[in-house]
Order: sequence, then structure tokens, then C-alpha cells
Amino acid sequence: MQRRSEQAQSSLSKPMLLGLITAVVIGIVAPLIMPHLAHSSMIYHITLHIASMTIAVFLSIVSLIAYTRSSGGRLLFMTLGFMALAVVEFLYLLDASGTARLFDFSGLGIELPHVILLAMLAMFGLGVLKVNK
Repeated sequence: MQRRSEQAQSSLSKPMLLGLITAVVIGIVAPLIMPHLAHSSMIYHITLHIASMTIAVFLSIVSLIAYTRSSGGRLLFMTLGFMALAVVEFLYLLDASGTARLFDFSGLGIELPHVILLAMLAMFGLGVLKVNK
């Protein structure tokens, strides 16, 4: 008897999952970027962030599916790293479109996305360096 996650994974191929995630991401961020489509210089920058966020969300979901199947510590850290990357790309997209300014810890001179990127690198590092017993 197959588990529910295996049944769901086998019914949805990775290219179909990527197409679905692309449609959802574009559907969510489209209202945020619509006012900026007339700025020809910014549309490429915004498109780059949308593509990066789409790939990060796709990798997060694929690694989450892999983690639910095997429950390994390495996969957990990799999943958390990809999720952090998706959050950072969303924050950078908001900044590029002018929708929201990045959080700036003025006293420290640190931007929130940089803190999240550091956490992402730590998660990937822990995933690579974790020793299986």
C-alpha cells in the first residue's frame, strides 16, 4: 500500500509541478508588479526575480517531498535552505518593484534579506556537513 505523499508525487510529474508553481507565483506577484510593466528598464530586473523565486519555490517543494519520503536530516536542512531562498527572492522582488522597501536595521546597517541569506547558507552548510550515523 502506497503512502499518500507517494500517490500524490507519482500523479504529478516534475515538469507539471514546475508549470503549476510558475502559474501560482505569477498569479500571486502579478498584482504587485502590474504598475511597473511600463518601465522597460525595470521589467527585466523584476522578471529575473520572478524566475528566481519560481525556481526556489519549486526546489523547496521537491525537497520537501523528498524529505517526507526519507526523513533525513540532510534533506531537512536543504529544504529549509531552499525555503529561505524563496523568502529572500520575494523580498528582493518587493524591493525591485518598489512595493515595499527592505527592512533596514539602521543601528546595525544590516538588511533583512542579507540575514536570511546567511541563514540559508548555514542551512546548506549543515546539510552538506551533517554526518549520517
